[in-house]
Amino acid sequence: MRPRRCSAFCHQQIAQVGENQGSIADRQCRVQDRYKPAIMVVLAASVISKSGKALVSRQFMDMSRIRIEGLLAAFPKLVGSGKQHTYVETENVRYVYQPMESLFLLLVTNKQSNILEDLETLRLISKLVPEYVPALDEEGICKMAFELIFAFDEVISLGHKENVTLGQVKQYVEMESHEERLHKLVIESKINDTKDLMKRKASEIDKNRIEKQRSDKGGGFLSVPSTGFMRFENGFSDNSSSGGSGGFKNNSTNFGSGGLDSDAFKPKARSATSGAPKASGMQLGKSTKANQFLESLKAEGEVIVEAAAPGPLRSAAPVITDPIMVGIEEKLSVTLKKDGGLENLVVQGTMSLVVQNEEDAYIRVQVESGANKVFNFNTHPNIDKNLYAEKNILGLKDPNRPFPTGTSLAILRWRMQSKQESLVPLSINCWPSVSGGESYVNIEYEASQAFELQNIIIQIPLPALRDPPTVNQVDGEWRYDSRRSIMEWSIVLIDNTNRNGSMEFVVPAADPSAFFPININFSSNKTFCDLKVGTVLQVQGGNPVRFAKRTQLVVDSYQVV
Repeated sequence: MRPRRCSAFCHQQIAQVGENQGSIADRQCRVQDRYKPAIMVVLAASVISKSGKALVSRQFMDMSRIRIEGLLAAFPKLVGSGKQHTYVETENVRYVYQPMESLFLLLVTNKQSNILEDLETLRLISKLVPEYVPALDEEGICKMAFELIFAFDEVISLGHKENVTLGQVKQYVEMESHEERLHKLVIESKINDTKDLMKRKASEIDKNRIEKQRSDKGGGFLSVPSTGFMRFENGFSDNSSSGGSGGFKNNSTNFGSGGLDSDAFKPKARSATSGAPKASGMQLGKSTKANQFLESLKAEGEVIVEAAAPGPLRSAAPVITDPIMVGIEEKLSVTLKKDGGLENLVVQGTMSLVVQNEEDAYIRVQVESGANKVFNFNTHPNIDKNLYAEKNILGLKDPNRPFPTGTSLAILRWRMQSKQESLVPLSINCWPSVSGGESYVNIEYEASQAFELQNIIIQIPLPALRDPPTVNQVDGEWRYDSRRSIMEWSIVLIDNTNRNGSMEFVVPAADPSAFFPININFSSNKTFCDLKVGTVLQVQGGNPVRFAKRTQLVVDSYQVV
């Protein structure tokens, strides 16, 4: 700090007044100048290339763009090669600088500024630049330009250095607020409480309907709780029946027992919002469709925010009561072309049998097969192939030998491969386009009339993003996975009410190939193969045995490439 000289206005006052009055005015002027700071003004803080190209420049005084660009362009000509000076002066300004690899960190000040103060400001800024720009080159500086400008503003205000440290500048730029975090936690807690309340009310509505069905029908049928809305048939017939057995359809995906180890009886892995239950089994249930259940909840005034079933149903551990379990499962592998058309479609199916007790293991399974000319069927080596070919009955070659108990046995397999596009249950079209420095991604689905799909998840890969995408329109729900850089589009159920749907989101400009391959996952209670289980008969006597049946279609691989 150095004192300023007395201003011309004060000398004019001294000349106009008398000697005594002039002495008083002179003393007042000296007192004012003694406590008045010197003019120390930083005009601009800049990062430039060796050639004088301005990469980032923050002006703290009123300066035109032409003026600052001229000052920055003239700087490299003033710096001589081999000189170690930290500042250069011209007729009007002073340059205080520091080389940073292939760049210059530069402060443009007036000639009356305090050089020591300017050097301290320069040292603080030189520590800030590497904190925000790991690669000190033109591309790195331009990429982090706004962060550098915000940091410069925290160090310099109206041309004067602020009394701040490096840690304080980083904290101020991040703008983290304890009150904001607390507010977000409160909002999240309220949302979770609302979800729990919805689940409890949904469970109460579900139980009330079960009781109502019991009272109306005189009893309920055995079914399995589920989150996948798959089909479960509990069929049985008495001694007086002459044909097939009666079938009762219930929504289910899983049944549990200690011996169910086969993949045919294990549900496919799903997303975190609709995971399969750890323990499973049978309990008294109902046969209400998924869309009817959701619509009834909406009619009750509830807001549907999740695709999963209520918590109490998922956590239940019911007990299997049917002696025989027959599972029909198909795994679907599809590869679609992003420009349209089908590359390949493969269906692999399995019929599995689980027998609970040894006394019920001497059985045969009557199969009802429709028009399945495009499928190739193979039976287990221990199954009587002639009996199956002639009568569509699956039984062991040795009728005195029982089926294994407590474990799953694949007794029939089939396979189908096709390139017929009409067989595809779900078609996906993705249209990325670049406009105004942004990529607009329009994606739509079209479902076949032959299937009712549940728990649909469409995963679109995205380029590396700093912020989540902007979603303009979506039919269903969406979620951005920042860790894997994936946009997840989920639909709970696709039936006759929503065979078509679309979604549009916006991200920074990217190559169209960055949004492929698209992965799809879903399940269905209908299979490609027209295969049904008619009855399960005892080997001795031919009496029908009570059994339960599960049918499901799951995705093994479904991509748009």
